[in-house]
Amino acid sequence: MKYRILTLLAMAFCCTLNAQAKYEREFRIKKSQFPQASLVLAEPFLNGVRKLRYYKEIDSSKQSYEIKFKRDKLKYSVEFNDKDVLEDIEVGISEVDIPEATYQAMEAYLKKHFSKYKIRKIQQQYPRTAFASTEETFRNAFQNLMLPEIRYEVMVHAKTTGHYMDFEILFDFEGKFLNQRKSLPPNYDHVLY
Repeated sequence: MKYRILTLLAMAFCCTLNAQAKYEREFRIKKSQFPQASLVLAEPFLNGVRKLRYYKEIDSSKQSYEIKFKRDKLKYSVEFNDKDVLEDIEVGISEVDIPEATYQAMEAYLKKHFSKYKIRKIQQQYPRTAFASTEETFRNAFQNLMLPEIRYEVMVHAKTTGHYMDFEILFDFEGKFLNQRKSLPPNYDHVLY
């Protein structure tokens, strides 16, 4: 009896912890399934892009839509919320594209909080709220400008308390920690076994 109660309490505690995590999944969709108003906002800026793809992203608290493409050898991701408002534009970069002092501050945070880690991906983020207009946000992102308003989103595979997990960690322009959340591994639903 005593063990049953302990087991039930442990299971309830684990379920509570999992409910607080913010998980997201991304699904590729057709252009016709992408919100028309968001598409109208983005289309003037999509001239000359390659590998144009549309995605729907669902997490525990919201739903959003993304357009991913390549332009001038860089990978871009343009995210809209479900109300057709631009949220941010992300540009895939590498370590050498980040100012040295900023990268050192980010690395110091990672070393302090994880016993082992591997950086999987870095994106330079241009949040819409940081700029005067959608057009300015697109212009700054396409010029890949180093502005104090940008943020860095780092995807890390790290060891915590004996096991490995994936995290998305957000840093500001100077490498100061802003936010961290667990992330699910990529969706492989399309693979047949």
